[in-house]
Amino acid sequence: MDFTEAYSDTCSTVGLAAREGNVKVLRKLLRKGRSVDVADNRGWMPIHEAAYHNSVECLRMLIHADSSENYIKTKTFEGFCALHLAASQGHWKIVHILLEAGADPNATTSEETTPLFLAVENGHIDVLRLLLRYGANVNGSHSMCGWNALHQATFQENGEIIKLLLKKGADKECQDDFGITPLFVAAQYGKLESLSILISSGANVNCQALDEATPLFIAAQEGHTECVELLLSSGADPDLYCNEDDWQLPIHAAAQMGHTEILELLIPLTNRVCDTGPDKVSPVYSAVFGGHEECLEMLLQHGYSPDAQMCLIFGFSSPMCMAFQKEIDSVSDDILIFTLEFTNWRTLPPAVEKMISTRASNSSRALQQHIACLPSLTHLCRLEIRSCLKPEHLRSDSFICQLPLPRSLHNYLLYAEVLRMNEVPALTAIEDGEINEAT
Repeated sequence: MDFTEAYSDTCSTVGLAAREGNVKVLRKLLRKGRSVDVADNRGWMPIHEAAYHNSVECLRMLIHADSSENYIKTKTFEGFCALHLAASQGHWKIVHILLEAGADPNATTSEETTPLFLAVENGHIDVLRLLLRYGANVNGSHSMCGWNALHQATFQENGEIIKLLLKKGADKECQDDFGITPLFVAAQYGKLESLSILISSGANVNCQALDEATPLFIAAQEGHTECVELLLSSGADPDLYCNEDDWQLPIHAAAQMGHTEILELLIPLTNRVCDTGPDKVSPVYSAVFGGHEECLEMLLQHGYSPDAQMCLIFGFSSPMCMAFQKEIDSVSDDILIFTLEFTNWRTLPPAVEKMISTRASNSSRALQQHIACLPSLTHLCRLEIRSCLKPEHLRSDSFICQLPLPRSLHNYLLYAEVLRMNEVPALTAIEDGEINEAT
């Protein structure tokens, strides 16, 4: 349910006076004995209104009217007490009054958020200092997913707050529910200043999340070059495996995502066992999978094998097979049928035949029928004749047109009927031996 919108007809007169900071009206209402604990549609009472809107005098009057601990700690429907609201808005004086009156500095909302977390989230360092002075816990979970104040300060790259939290004893290796530390957050989101502060404080640069990803891996994946440079210079291990199968490394992330600058940093530092070692996966596969030609070229130029190892994880015998599969998957049925017309599709290599058959099983009936039928004898003869020609002859249509054969066979050897069927301009011979382009 959404409790963010306040309905004016649900707020009491005392609540409205507190919201507006109208001390005179509030005093009159309290003298008349009006209740201070009537909630609106959000569960907000007058004390919440005064705290959120920085109505200092109104807050003092409300606490005087009902100084019980229960009233000061009363919560909205979302679990916010007055201290949460004041801390989120940076109202130092309000926060101080509430703490003096007995507000709990470690109270949590329905989503387990503390006043300290809200102060950090909104960059209110003076309120943060005040909360810490009154016993706010700098460690522990400050949100539903286990993300705490140091995570949040790191994410927002508030260096002053990060240093204060660390000085007050914040655990630099604290983890959220996914095993992510503040340093990991800095690497993931490219927060270079945060990363530098945490590294200087001694945070582990080789920490691993629950999925075994490292800060170096996530920085390489997200393309944060400066963070990668800082991590490497601070002892981050480029050979620390980042998955359960013990093959994925930062170099794979950079290659797959197309981050060439990072790839160039990692290539000379990464153990080459990943290239051809058994049960490993070459980063060449990653570059092919991501479709990044520049990364692939860089890997090959630095000596990574174009053959690599058989990749059972992806189901390919070589990077070339993966590239071929990606090409098959990327083209339409019509283009694939057109391409097969230039081959004997019944004698393809087993791996290629398997790829095409898999594609056909999920494609149009036309492709399925084409693969299932046998090539004609004339087509096989055409392939045989062309196979007898030298490569340079095949590059010249004029040579074929000069063979001592009938005009119809010239056209057949040039695949004229295939080109015409697919509405591709066909090359036809003319009497003087020159070549014209005709549709």
